[in-house]
Amino acid sequence: MAVLDRVKTLLSELIDEQAASPRDVVAIGVGVPGPVEQASGLLTVPPIMPAWDRFPIRGAFAGEYAAPVFVDNDVNVMATGEHWGGVAKGVDDVIFVKIGTGIGSGLIVGGRLHRGAQGCAGDFGHICVDPEGPLCSCGNTGCLEEMAAAPAIVMQAERCAREGESPPLLALLQEKGELTMKDVGEAARRGDSCALTIVRRSGRLIGQTLASVVNVLNPSMIVIGGGVSRVGNALLAEVRSAIYQRSLPLATRNLPIVMSELDDVAGVVGASVMAASEVLSYAEEREAARTGA
Repeated sequence: MAVLDRVKTLLSELIDEQAASPRDVVAIGVGVPGPVEQASGLLTVPPIMPAWDRFPIRGAFAGEYAAPVFVDNDVNVMATGEHWGGVAKGVDDVIFVKIGTGIGSGLIVGGRLHRGAQGCAGDFGHICVDPEGPLCSCGNTGCLEEMAAAPAIVMQAERCAREGESPPLLALLQEKGELTMKDVGEAARRGDSCALTIVRRSGRLIGQTLASVVNVLNPSMIVIGGGVSRVGNALLAEVRSAIYQRSLPLATRNLPIVMSELDDVAGVVGASVMAASEVLSYAEEREAARTGA
């Protein structure tokens, strides 16, 4: 696939920059946007990447590298990175929320990443928030992701522009033919009422859904990341307001809800930590078996 070919090209360039060779690679960590079956490392029915279903990502690197390849959901990887070296460092119970093209969460429970029985824990973007809502890519209706992620925000902004409710967005739409999440975020930061209303609605839906998760898991911290999180304070304010309003008072008494510190590099850090940890764990197991410890 073109995406993996590009990844392998970048990896090869990185190795060359370090004056190393493929045999020097100890492990490879990969994050992908969809549920990953932990036993096989395969994407399983990913809603926004249907062509990748059961694609052997590990095998794509096998011909060039002898290193083991570890694959996980991208939000799990980002949560790992933020927990290892970001704002959640040293915090035992964390919900990391990515808001982008999709919406998902990575769960740190008791200081460890919680994947669930099959590896799909934390996929709260497919919780139903409106049974009469639009059809989601997962096949259900009214999912949070379908109503509050970047594509939904952009679609609402384009509708708003065409109906004449936002002259700045209409001007951009006429100039470019389409809007982007960056356009909507910039309009919101400049005080455009239409963009602000759309962003706040998404934040409110995300916060209301997260409130239920807070009541179930009682985390010590919530970290918000992903491209949509950069639209400004309006989104974060709505997320916070909804969580504090709808969660149990005891659960939110000392609950900071903050922006990701690592931002774009959270996934890179997390993939590196995941790969290194898995290799070290395997080495320790082999040593224990050899010595009978």
